[in-house]
Amino acid sequence: MSQEYFLRQQRLQRAMREQGIDAFILIHSVALLYFTGTLQNGYLVVPAEGESVYFVRKSVSRGRQEYEGRVEPLESMEALAAVVGKEKPVIALEYDVTPLTYFGRLQKTFPDAVWKDGTQIVRELRMYKSAQEVEKIREAARAVDTALNKMLEYIQPGMTEYELMAKVDYELKRLGHIGIMRSRGYNAFLLCGVVLAGPAAAVPSYFDGPAGGTGISRANPQGAGNNRIERNQPILLDVGCCFDGYMIDQTRTAVIGQLPDELQYAYDVSERIARETERLLRPGAVCEDLYLASLKIAEEAGLIDHYMGYKEDRAKFLGHGVGLEIDELPVLAEKFKTRLAPGMVIAVEPKFTFPGQGVVGTEDTYLITETGWERLSVNKQGLIRL
Repeated sequence: MSQEYFLRQQRLQRAMREQGIDAFILIHSVALLYFTGTLQNGYLVVPAEGESVYFVRKSVSRGRQEYEGRVEPLESMEALAAVVGKEKPVIALEYDVTPLTYFGRLQKTFPDAVWKDGTQIVRELRMYKSAQEVEKIREAARAVDTALNKMLEYIQPGMTEYELMAKVDYELKRLGHIGIMRSRGYNAFLLCGVVLAGPAAAVPSYFDGPAGGTGISRANPQGAGNNRIERNQPILLDVGCCFDGYMIDQTRTAVIGQLPDELQYAYDVSERIARETERLLRPGAVCEDLYLASLKIAEEAGLIDHYMGYKEDRAKFLGHGVGLEIDELPVLAEKFKTRLAPGMVIAVEPKFTFPGQGVVGTEDTYLITETGWERLSVNKQGLIRL
């Protein structure tokens, strides 16, 4: 087995033993990809001691080709019990992403098991990125840099958000974007971020972020729509890319002409928050403290009602982990007491929302290092004037 995946499973087994867990059964696609390097339909059974077994429904042949560990065809659920071994085992699942029907099957297979929520164990393991993971994020960042610079050549007054989004999508896919950006949030999904112009950006949506967007249909009421890009209005370019499963997340604000004074002021404050966050962004810093520091700046600037959304639609965070999912741990938000540590990758996104006018702000992705941080986003910072 690839050393990377073997070490990940070892770390999981260590955490399991510390918490008295006999077996962990992984079903979610992101966990399967993280621990095996392949994504097949099945169950990865990880015992606290010994060899893990990947029981695959489809495709067994591809699973064996891509994963160097033990792969077995899923012929019956009883095969899982043989790997677990104990009569009354303590079994962990990722409760937040395990469908109830799957849980029901497992309960029938292990009628005497004690079930435990292992969501936090896996998510906390994934907070720390290896050198190989970070390099994939760098690849995604380089693709976004190239695509964004190309996209700026396309922007013209009168074109629709969706038209520009389609051009961005084409450029990113040409450079290696896999076409999706995975999100942990239930019923949430992205393609490669959003392009939003003027008042449409400030239309709230179900998505937990400072910018909503109308979308092109009530079937997906968020993101780019048929709204036209106009002069002297903010164009929010919240563009990401997924390279071999790993994502970069960044935002730039552009304008054809000049921003209105109020929005220019808010944009300048977003940059001030970003620079102050960079000052605090180092090993040992408490996630909550960075968020509270950003609130203080927004409040002193008289913009608290507009910070990360408008009034009751405000998102209650400053940043979030990025990796195989766009909304990983840790979160820069109130009550998150996690201390930053080397290997964490975090997107910081101070933004301001103005109903009837638009959204302005910035976002970059950072790697926490032994001495501070490295900015993984490579696009030039600052307001883009066209």
